[in-house]
Amino acid sequence: MSDVQTQPLLGGEHYSEPEPTSSGIGRTTSRWMVPLEAVSAALTLGIIGLLLAAVLSRYVFASAIVWIDEVVSISFIWLTMIGAALAMHRNEHLRLSLVVDKLPARWQPFVHAFALTVVAAFLLGLLPSAVEYAQEEWFIKSPALDLPNTYRVASIPFGLGLMLLILMGYAWRTVPVKALVSAVLLVGATAALCHVLAPSLPALGSWNMVIFLVGVVVVCLMAGVPIAFCFGLGALSYLAFTTHVPLLIVVGRMDEGMSSLILVSVPIFVLLGCVLDATGMGKAIVDFLASLIGHVKAGMSYVLLGSLFIVSGISGSKVSDMATVAPALFPEMKRRGNKPKEMVALLATGAAMADTVPPSIVLIVLGSVAGVSIAGLFQSGFVVAMVLLLSLLGLARWKARHEHVEGATRPPLKVIGRVLLVAAPALVLPFLIRSAVGGGVATATEVSTIAVLYALVIGQVMYGGIGLRKFYDMLVETAALSGAILLILGAASAMAWTITQSGVVQQLSVFMTSLPGGAAAFMAVTILVFLVLGCLLEGLPAVLLLAPIMFPIAKKLGINDIHYSMVIVCAMNVGLMMPPIGVGFYVACRIGDAKPDEVMGAIWPYLVALLVGVVVIAAFPVISTIAI
Repeated sequence: MSDVQTQPLLGGEHYSEPEPTSSGIGRTTSRWMVPLEAVSAALTLGIIGLLLAAVLSRYVFASAIVWIDEVVSISFIWLTMIGAALAMHRNEHLRLSLVVDKLPARWQPFVHAFALTVVAAFLLGLLPSAVEYAQEEWFIKSPALDLPNTYRVASIPFGLGLMLLILMGYAWRTVPVKALVSAVLLVGATAALCHVLAPSLPALGSWNMVIFLVGVVVVCLMAGVPIAFCFGLGALSYLAFTTHVPLLIVVGRMDEGMSSLILVSVPIFVLLGCVLDATGMGKAIVDFLASLIGHVKAGMSYVLLGSLFIVSGISGSKVSDMATVAPALFPEMKRRGNKPKEMVALLATGAAMADTVPPSIVLIVLGSVAGVSIAGLFQSGFVVAMVLLLSLLGLARWKARHEHVEGATRPPLKVIGRVLLVAAPALVLPFLIRSAVGGGVATATEVSTIAVLYALVIGQVMYGGIGLRKFYDMLVETAALSGAILLILGAASAMAWTITQSGVVQQLSVFMTSLPGGAAAFMAVTILVFLVLGCLLEGLPAVLLLAPIMFPIAKKLGINDIHYSMVIVCAMNVGLMMPPIGVGFYVACRIGDAKPDEVMGAIWPYLVALLVGVVVIAAFPVISTIAI
């Protein structure tokens, strides 16, 4: 059993006898969800169409359509919130279930009910503030269309309410009454106790952060509560019980964290990954690499890592990267004697370099927040990714020293040429994306739409195409996966803002400035801090939280800003794949169909190899700056 999203927490209709011991949601669609799926598909398609229209109007007709960004912004947040509800129904909210699955069977129904109750408590606690937030936004008008902002942010209470209805319906149908009542009493009693103690809690100072922003979040994570709701509840409880800050702030920060226009490229790149997988374009790239080096020892490991390096520039999403590469390579790797745990470990750590390969959303956000050249970050990212790639290649070769390759032969040049001819249109795509973004021709969001259009046309003409029904399903899946991702970003943004209010960030700044050992010590602490943040937070919230603080200190110490950016991003990526907390680790396990507790032991040598690469990058600034 996988430790991520294998059994119903919030359940779909196809579970006739759902197990109360796990979390998840079913993929079968209820009839009442069909209209929401249709709306989400229409919103996804509409956003792509509008962005393509913006590109055409600017470059073909030399005239910008000023209202497009506003319509895209409105559509995007509605897509996010409806997608989050679909993700709840379809079992696509990430959670940590390693602890829950190891509990005695008699405890699991209660813990399952507790997780449901915690999610419901968060939704109930935030919903009134979300309604108030939407009402307050009525007086803010959009500049081009002169529409009240309420039309946009009304999506937040709508999505929260929809998720609450899905959760309550599932609990009513499936959860044992005794377990549910016990969980409600426990959560209610805890909330009541915090309310009674609220007047005295501010006197605890920084301990409140430990209690709510660490303790509450960790307990919820261990109980199998989806990660987005863990972050959200931590921020909500801290502000509600220890401050007089209105809870509207939580809604506002969530809105800011998940609705920035720069994030519009997320669902589009997710869709691109689906298109590449469905058309076989991603597989064509993998097949070409396999024909070149697949016959040597560790050859398939080289192909896996090389494929991840190439497709990372296509999809812009680690999830899409792994989902494209794994199905094409894992069967052959198993045939050659590779163990599933080793394959998933290599898959996870290979994907960890994706944020340094353009187009990288994290690099784009980092550049805008810290005032660093995005083009410079893109140029540096290739070289840095190569260092990490070489670290993993060296370890993979050593591990494959006993691999059996007797049955693998080098294909004739004619075969390689034929495979190259098939793969050529797909190989053009990453270079198209990177050159367009790196050259400043188009933004990452605009390039993502062009890439989707290119993949659809080429896929239809040369790779068999996609049926309308399948394409519709891909649009719905894109909405659900994007909603799950963006809800995490929104909740993490609220939590990040809350952390700043606790004063810990200012204390960190003072500590960093006064470190003995100068730049070397500062860089070492930076790596450690972002390793931890990579485990706990997705890259964007971590960047938003600490970049304004850390970069001025780095500049005072004479550290090049692009060099420092690369170290931050690499450290965060390693942390993202680091068990038992790293979210990326569990995503890789799900895609590779492996048990996290088995992969956990196998992944550490690869993580050490990545850490060696990070240390080398940090120690030698020329690696990050040579391409600039």
